[in-house]
Amino acid sequence: MTRARLVVGNWKMNPSTIAEAVALSRAVVSAAPAGETTVAVAPPAVALAAVADAVRGTGVLVYAQDVHWEDKGAYTGGIAASMLAGIAVGSIVGHSEVRRDLGDDDTRVARKLARVIAAGLRVVLCVGESEVQHLAGEAEAVVARQVVADVAPLRADRRVRAFLDGAGPAAIGAILGSAGPLALDLAQPWQYAVLAGAAVLLLVLRRGVVLTLLCAGAVGAAVALAGGPVPH
Repeated sequence: MTRARLVVGNWKMNPSTIAEAVALSRAVVSAAPAGETTVAVAPPAVALAAVADAVRGTGVLVYAQDVHWEDKGAYTGGIAASMLAGIAVGSIVGHSEVRRDLGDDDTRVARKLARVIAAGLRVVLCVGESEVQHLAGEAEAVVARQVVADVAPLRADRRVRAFLDGAGPAAIGAILGSAGPLALDLAQPWQYAVLAGAAVLLLVLRRGVVLTLLCAGAVGAAVALAGGPVPH
């Protein structure tokens, strides 16, 4: 079974000017492979609109690097998910640098994730341990905690419920099934239990999508074990 692949280039605080960002985006368009792989770029916020115009109609997608956890208000420098409409197809949330440098804990990341989905946009959820945690052998526990905590509040928003009742369950189930085993290297049996626990958490949020989630998760796990690509 062939699954779609998504490759997102996070440009972080590069390049130095909007003109350079536009030139880089055009170079990405020229180099982007045809076929099953979808290519996306995540330029700095000041270059989002210009890059979106440069790649419009090419098949290369645009993501924001981060969003605020509120939809509006007195938040200097903040970018609401709703502001991305017509510019970006989605946003990254939970990046390690934002967690480390800007204080994003799982509660804040979960709120950001819900905001992005509620705005009708796609989301790339980043999870992972720090170097210190990795060396201490805490990688699996950290990732498991982040996954469970970051998706837990999704049911609070009616628009998010609509997402879960539609295409969302299949996407989440497939990601839990395939990305999890790949990330955890299938080192210990209890890691499967962690993944199952995360899936169960999603299942109890909406009984009507139990079968969809289970099927998508099973397919995703089979693809991962067979060495297939991680779905987006």
